[in-house]
Amino acid sequence: MTPVSQWGVRIHYPDEFSRWLAGLAEAEAAGDALAALRRRLVASELAVLSALTEPPAADSETGDLKWVRQRRRYLVWRVSHPYHQDAAVRLICWFPPDAKVVVVALFAGDKKAIGDTWYDSVGTRADGVVEQWKRSVGYDR
Repeated sequence: MTPVSQWGVRIHYPDEFSRWLAGLAEAEAAGDALAALRRRLVASELAVLSALTEPPAADSETGDLKWVRQRRRYLVWRVSHPYHQDAAVRLICWFPPDAKVVVVALFAGDKKAIGDTWYDSVGTRADGVVEQWKRSVGYDR
């Protein structure tokens, strides 16, 4: 599934993210309340992306959408949710320059167990996923 935002931007995500979402759905169906919570939280974060009327500018952070300071090559953003004591799901995404029809949702993770050190690997992981996406669609910028 590729959700489409109000301004026509498609949200693309890698197979890893699809598998993660499917695993949450399976666990939720089996009665796992934490998986259900995580799935609701990531759905709300995808809704934040879908509600955008334009790509974010580096100086336009909000409570839900902030650029990741630990980035490497690409300016990536984190979409988050209000505090919840049981989960801290973060959706990391990249907005390709001059590609107003695509938003790449990179991956999600629950950083609650490891805290802010989770961000230490975000830049490297994001760069790899962005490069993979660029190759798969022939994006050369």
